[in-house]
Amino acid sequence: MNKGAKSGLGFYLVIMLIAFLGIYMVYQSMQQPVEEYTINQFKSDLEEGKVTKVVISQNQEVPTGVASVSFKTGASRTFFISDVNEITNQVLADYADEVKVYVSDVDRPGLFVSILPYLIVGGVCIFLFMMVTSQTTGGGGGSKVMGFGKSKAKVTDGEDIDVDFSKVAGLQEEKEEVKEIVDFLKEPQRFVDAGARIPKGIIMVGPPGTGKTLLAKAIAGEAKVPFFSISGSDFVEMFVGVGAARVRDLFEEAKRNSPCIIFIDEIDAVARRRGSGLGGGHDEREQTLNQMLVEMDGFGVNEGIIVIAATNRVDILDPAILRPGRFDRKVAVGKPDVKGREEILAVHTRDKSLAEDVDLHQIARTTAGFAGADLENLMNEAAIYAARDMRKFVKKEDIDKAFIKVGIGTEKKSRLIPEKEKKLTAYHEAGHAILFHLLPDVGPVYAVSIIPTGVGAAGYTMPLPENDNVFLTKGKMLQDIKVSLGGRIAEELTFKDVTTGASQDIKQATAYARAMVTKYGMSDKLGLINYESEEGDEVFLGRDLGHARPYGEAIAKSIDKEVKRIIDECYADARRIIEENIDVLHRCSELLIEKERIDRAEFEALFEAPAATIED
Repeated sequence: MNKGAKSGLGFYLVIMLIAFLGIYMVYQSMQQPVEEYTINQFKSDLEEGKVTKVVISQNQEVPTGVASVSFKTGASRTFFISDVNEITNQVLADYADEVKVYVSDVDRPGLFVSILPYLIVGGVCIFLFMMVTSQTTGGGGGSKVMGFGKSKAKVTDGEDIDVDFSKVAGLQEEKEEVKEIVDFLKEPQRFVDAGARIPKGIIMVGPPGTGKTLLAKAIAGEAKVPFFSISGSDFVEMFVGVGAARVRDLFEEAKRNSPCIIFIDEIDAVARRRGSGLGGGHDEREQTLNQMLVEMDGFGVNEGIIVIAATNRVDILDPAILRPGRFDRKVAVGKPDVKGREEILAVHTRDKSLAEDVDLHQIARTTAGFAGADLENLMNEAAIYAARDMRKFVKKEDIDKAFIKVGIGTEKKSRLIPEKEKKLTAYHEAGHAILFHLLPDVGPVYAVSIIPTGVGAAGYTMPLPENDNVFLTKGKMLQDIKVSLGGRIAEELTFKDVTTGASQDIKQATAYARAMVTKYGMSDKLGLINYESEEGDEVFLGRDLGHARPYGEAIAKSIDKEVKRIIDECYADARRIIEENIDVLHRCSELLIEKERIDRAEFEALFEAPAATIED
């Protein structure tokens, strides 16, 4: 707990203590002390002539009261009377000449005193609620107690943004596509004179980590205009109407600061397709989306406001928000190619000292499929390895270690593995590695290891794709299936038994085979027909409940047969390849048991003669 939280908690405790003390004091002041004095003692004192005066305070509603007795000695006593009439008519009647008797009503507190404790308790509760609410809605003197409808957007002045296009690497075409936005924000009159309408919105689509947010910041940094950034989830609350109010407040504030840029990250959190859930169309998320549709292209005019959104699930967005006039332009921000990866690596190594053996071009070739965030993480992990060794520069060895850590996971070298399991893992990984090496479209092998990793695997075989493949060929997919089955085949050939270690491999091989049949039309028997549902990737439960397969039971049976046929044929071919290279399998597993991890050169040296390439 931080210091501010502790001081706030102490303040609340002091307030509550003062309130309880006040209530206790008021309660005590309302109590009338009654001494332990009985009516029998009173009668005895009357007979002995000790009493001089009796003051009876009676209640109005019932004939009860309190008697205050004064004695000749100057003392006084008090006792409770259950029947005032009995005392005055029977007990005191015989002493009327000796004892003065006064009868009055019991003093009752006023209305204000009666309700004072309740006022104090209510006031304290209201005060505490206001304090807590003001802190949860922003804190400070300027925060509002009921500021739920205020936008949570973070505003950054254009002059304070230190990101421009020079710091965005690997997105050359994407930068060219959004430069018109920067030109419009700088010189809007040039577009107006030409009769052009600048796009009101740009939606950036691409996998996570590809630089969508960075590109949006660069646009604001180049144009030097205010930048409003907010996440789609910040609009939606449990209170109905809050999201729509926040959208209105965001655009009103943007109008006061135009020209400006509104950036909505992860817009799919608020702009999903309407009518897709189990509930009705009057939920909070849909109200928020409706308000956003109106603000972006409704009756209002939002001159000088550019809305930029980012998502990796454009398929689930509502069509109304994607139409021209709202998001006029869709910018696909994909994973970089070799040239782009090299540019990104150069950006992330500007502040790092590199050894002479570090070749950024080679690293870019061996990191196919890495996004910008992955490359930044790779170089950061390499720098951490260098710092562990008390070095101020990064070596190739550091990058190799980081590559394994990022791609596979941290190796658990201290874990004790029984010799039998170690041998089984060595043959399993050797089976994968042989197929990676001999099949033409899936290799070469980067490293083979039987060291357990943080992902729960007993070992790993890491391939090294050197090209960026835009498409998957049928031959490549069949080779992937064969490689997946290599571990199980090696176990069968060596131990005449199988283990659960190949479960993930079998799952992956089955997924490939089923996709070939139902999605890509690669089955000769079923032909060029897509058997997937049109909404096969639909994530909403409401639609999935009413979804039916677009084919009958006969086709389903044929699909299962085709999937099994593909798996069986790949299994037979992979088994033949490993049997032909059984000596390499044994040598590889023995070397793995000895060294636990071998690299590409050590693995390829196991093949005494160049192996013939296996064609499909």
